Amino acid sequence: MSRILPPLLPAVFAALMTAPAALAQEYDVGDLSIVDPFALATVGNAPVAGGYLEIVNEGEADDRLVAIRVAPEVAGMVQLHEMRLEDGVMRMDAVAGGIPVPAGARVVLERGGLHVMFMRLPDGLEAGRQIPATLVFENAGEVEVIFAVETRGARQEGSQPGPSDAATDHGTAQEQPSSHGN
Repeated sequence: MSRILPPLLPAVFAALMTAPAALAQEYDVGDLSIVDPFALATVGNAPVAGGYLEIVNEGEADDRLVAIRVAPEVAGMVQLHEMRLEDGVMRMDAVAGGIPVPAGARVVLERGGLHVMFMRLPDGLEAGRQIPATLVFENAGEVEVIFAVETRGARQEGSQPGPSDAATDHGTAQEQPSSHGN
């Protein structure tokens, strides 16, 4: 048996490395597909966490993600946010009016850019948890999705576009109402 195991190790390693992609969830509403919603586990009981996903619009009409709802036991507030570099400083603000999803386009909510902000978390987020959420679109309507909470660093660099976790570490950030447009 020990002679069989070494040749199998590369195959086992490859399967484990591609597991998150193979397990990606997809949800459909109208002409929209919501792909791979996930959030990053927080450090301790941090009060905020980032959520990420892709939206694919295969229709001929534009749409807009206008809101995300979760149970109050999960988060006291959820907002759509954008991080951007402005005058050499990273800034994060709520997105007024929602996130456009143009016809025929793919919109990626990712670290360092557009993303979901789970705020006022009563207990932080532990890896392995699943967060039921409702995404609300201007035209397509509502769709129920599950955000899978993943361990920080679980995704290989490059598998989720954007800066490293350290640059957009929502799990350890402190909520600052003035910078969130509240």
